[in-house]
Amino acid sequence: MPADDLDKTDRAILAALQNDGRMSNARLAETVGLSETPCARRLKRLENDGYIDRYRAVLSRGALGLGVVAFVLVRFAVHDRVVATRFEREVQAIPRILSCHNVSGSADYILQIVARDLDDYGTFMRDELRGLPGVTSVESALSLREVKAYGGLPLS
Repeated sequence: MPADDLDKTDRAILAALQNDGRMSNARLAETVGLSETPCARRLKRLENDGYIDRYRAVLSRGALGLGVVAFVLVRFAVHDRVVATRFEREVQAIPRILSCHNVSGSADYILQIVARDLDDYGTFMRDELRGLPGVTSVESALSLREVKAYGGLPLS
C-alpha cells in the first residue's frame, strides 16, 4: 500500500506507536478514537503492509556508560564493489557502530559511533575502524551535545 493510501487514523496509529511502542491495544484505540477490534485490525494491516518495521527499546547511552558519540566520514582510495561489500559486512558486525550510510560527496560513508570516553574511541579508531577493508582516511566530528534524538518519521 503506498503511503498516500494511509488515512488520518492510520497515521495517528503510527504516530502514537512511534512515541510509545509498548502501548496496549486498548490505550492505542482510545488514543486514536477507535474501539479495540478495529484498531487491532488496522495495526495488523499496518504491520503486514510493512509500515511497521519492528518494535524496539531505546536504551540510555548515559546509563550504559557510552558518553561519546562521533560522526565519522570514511573515504576509500579505490572504489571496488567487492571491497565495499566487505566493508559493509564488517561494519554491520560492530555493535558500537550505530548507523552507516553510503553517501555522495567528499566521503564514501558516514558512520555514527559510540564509545565510553575519548580513550576508548581512540583505541577503536586505531585498532578497528582504520583496519576495515578499503578505508584510507577517516575524519571524526564529536557530538558536544545532542539537540534532537531520533524523533520518528514524519507522517504528514
